[in-house]
Amino acid sequence: MPPNSAPTSSWAQALLAPRSIALVGASDDLSKTSARPLQYLRRAGYQGTIYPINPRRPTVLGETAWASLDALPAVPDHAFILTPTDDAIAAAEACARLGIPVATILASNFSEGGDAGLARVEQLKAICAASGLRILGPSSLGAINLHSRTIITANAAFAESDLPRGGIFVASHSGSLLGGLISRGKARNVGFAGLVSVGNEIDLSLGEICAATLDDPNVTGYMLFLESIRRAQDLRDFALAAAERGKPVVAYKLGRSAAAAELALSHTGALAGEDGFAAAFLADCGVARVNNFETLLEALPLLHKLPARAAGQRTKRVGVVTTTGGGAAMVVDELGIRDIEVVKPSHATFDRLGEAGVAAQHERIIDLTLAGTRYEVMKAALQTMLAAPEFDVVVAVTGSSARFQPELAVKPVIDSAGSAKPLVAFVVPEAPDALTMLTQAGVPNFRTPESCADAISAALLRRQPRRELPLQRGPAAATRQLDELEAYRLLDRLGIAHAPAVAIEVGPQAVDLPFAYPVAVKLLSADIAHKTEVGGVVLNVGDEAGVKQAATKIAANVAAHRSGAALAQVLVQPMTSGLGEMLLGYRVDPEAGPIVLLAAGGIFTEIYRDRSIRLAPVDLDGAREMIDELAITRVFRGFRNKPHGDLDALARAIVALSRLAVDDKVHVRDAEINPLIINEVGSGVVAVDALVALADKEDS
Repeated sequence: MPPNSAPTSSWAQALLAPRSIALVGASDDLSKTSARPLQYLRRAGYQGTIYPINPRRPTVLGETAWASLDALPAVPDHAFILTPTDDAIAAAEACARLGIPVATILASNFSEGGDAGLARVEQLKAICAASGLRILGPSSLGAINLHSRTIITANAAFAESDLPRGGIFVASHSGSLLGGLISRGKARNVGFAGLVSVGNEIDLSLGEICAATLDDPNVTGYMLFLESIRRAQDLRDFALAAAERGKPVVAYKLGRSAAAAELALSHTGALAGEDGFAAAFLADCGVARVNNFETLLEALPLLHKLPARAAGQRTKRVGVVTTTGGGAAMVVDELGIRDIEVVKPSHATFDRLGEAGVAAQHERIIDLTLAGTRYEVMKAALQTMLAAPEFDVVVAVTGSSARFQPELAVKPVIDSAGSAKPLVAFVVPEAPDALTMLTQAGVPNFRTPESCADAISAALLRRQPRRELPLQRGPAAATRQLDELEAYRLLDRLGIAHAPAVAIEVGPQAVDLPFAYPVAVKLLSADIAHKTEVGGVVLNVGDEAGVKQAATKIAANVAAHRSGAALAQVLVQPMTSGLGEMLLGYRVDPEAGPIVLLAAGGIFTEIYRDRSIRLAPVDLDGAREMIDELAITRVFRGFRNKPHGDLDALARAIVALSRLAVDDKVHVRDAEINPLIINEVGSGVVAVDALVALADKEDS
């Protein structure tokens, strides 16, 4: 069999349900990390064969030990390499030589270990390339399959007995987080099918591992803890396949800060950042992203009940029934922060509540007060709200009775949960018994208003995955930046209108413009992206003399800011105004691929940070959704009786720029129009500045 061509079922079985396991570097000292895996496997009741490997001892923890992998009586399915970094490579070589299908490497100092670590990574990759060995890690705390009692980990949390089994499969960039999830899950009666710490992903990727479990009937949904988007194609393939099987995926991702913004050529890069690309990628893959760690543990039951929305479906309407006004108000507040609307019941719904014997004030929240502690009142209110067409989700908020009388408090919620419409429970007091009952009944339930609102928002915003997207890995860097005139020629080809522009020489020559004054005079250079930062723009120039003066001033400013720079030409355009300004950008991320971004435009773009991002290309429906997501676009919808903006033209411009993702004639790394002037309905949109950076096709 050629290198790395082992069928998925072969390495997947060896990874998650091995018949035999070698523990390379197993310790006899109970205080050491390398002693844990043997203990955990025995305590869990693992039925396969375990081979402790220790060259200095005949036994480990009372069991026969072998001096090396070569000394084993049979080839194991899986080797958990517990040795220090320097010895791990030799152990991996031995695994490859013997034909062991999978090796998990605990040691660190590989991808994160500087030049020496990267050299070690290349050694491991070469071992995999020359053999059929698949590697999990390095820096992996292991792989756990609770249904087969395979606890291949050094994570201290798995010393706990009676770990909860269920349908959730967890894949995490952080090995320690597995312990956090398993311990919190046990406290909440949330069960797991398996958990994998993927480490550096130098070979087996997170997406690849999850995909190998898709047809396992024990796995019903996925939790991902992500530090970044790695091996994007594998992750996307898995997410789309999970959606086809009705197995929801929820993700918690680190890295929301804008630390990478200063490295960006354009505002687009600064606004999107690594996390912006990741958010767009996950959304277009149909993955629900949550903002709170606790929500990661709690969200899947709701995702099972609330299908991902199709393109064009924009309703986000929530109804609330409560026995405690304060508890409900917290949920309403948290939903409002996330732009999720708590809807007041219709007159017809209030009439049906009255007919059912429920006394309710005509307010957004149906506050039953103490009457709601009676089963028949809460049950009637919930059934009425769940039947009402104005809600997408109904939230039942339960007060103190949930702690002292859990059976009575949550029984009407449990008995109403068979509705086709999702019913969610937020329990205000610390009431573990009530939460356990709700979990066992399959009712999505939450301990805090923050996680309740976070899960509802993630579920309502989850989109059906875009299967037609051609995922492309981008080049690491742009190779050539265009000047503004060259950028306009690209916009011409895309069909995006721009203001007229001509180049004139810096000097005493006569200036003959094909358009009227006043004009804007701007530096024309392929080397300077942000003109205003070097004094490269003069506005409202009224005559020929002013143009010459502005050109001379700009040339002097450039020379002062860029030592040795000589400006030969400037760009002149007529002053252009409209109803407002937007930024429209395109960028290729090395992992997530091409994205298109829409944001508030002008010089304050990065202050507002009002943005919408999609993987490119997008269609008109996707472009319109992007427009609807921005607060700034309300200005163009008749705000305070002002004229309506041409948002249809804006949508067409978004689509046109996004098509760079599938353009065979030019390979664009960055493109940005800022500002893009929005005119009145019927008058279109006009670009008055543009940045474009190209990259070689062969880099992609």
